[in-house]
Amino acid sequence: MNTNKQFDLIIKDTRNLFVKKTKDYGTAWRILRLTSLTDQIFIKASRIRSLQENYTQRVEENEDSEFVGIINYSIMALIQIELGVSEKADLNADEAVIQYNLQVEKAKSLMKDKNHDYGEVWRKMRVSSLTDLILQKLLRIKQIEDNAGKTLVSEGIEAGYLDIINYSIFALIHLNFKEQ
Repeated sequence: MNTNKQFDLIIKDTRNLFVKKTKDYGTAWRILRLTSLTDQIFIKASRIRSLQENYTQRVEENEDSEFVGIINYSIMALIQIELGVSEKADLNADEAVIQYNLQVEKAKSLMKDKNHDYGEVWRKMRVSSLTDLILQKLLRIKQIEDNAGKTLVSEGIEAGYLDIINYSIFALIHLNFKEQ
């Protein structure tokens, strides 16, 4: 199975969860500032690292669900960058999915470009390394947010979220598809 198909299968699952949660909660997340979304993603990534390092756990969770959460929160953040923060849940479910799909296409296009240039080297990486890269990207995003979005030579916040989505998808591919 190739990366494009695996990407699509992962996104199918993450989108399904997004749609179900949108039916349950609406688009209440539209009120969240970017910094709040960044912190939510940071919590999930930190939890993954804890799951990877601790031999015992008191709450039954797995890495998969946390990576799915990272993808969905990152897509929400990209939508917030695109549309701005709202004072209310101003998107209906169909509009939210349209926005979701637009951000997925950006992430997939970036993934294709980087896989072309890097030769899918991520397939030789460990899931723990992908987790560390996500945490590093989050710390960079937090610094850029603390700098009011200004950078001197670095990519911006949007690029960081797109990378986080792709790293999370790569991790889920490692966890769910066995290499042949």
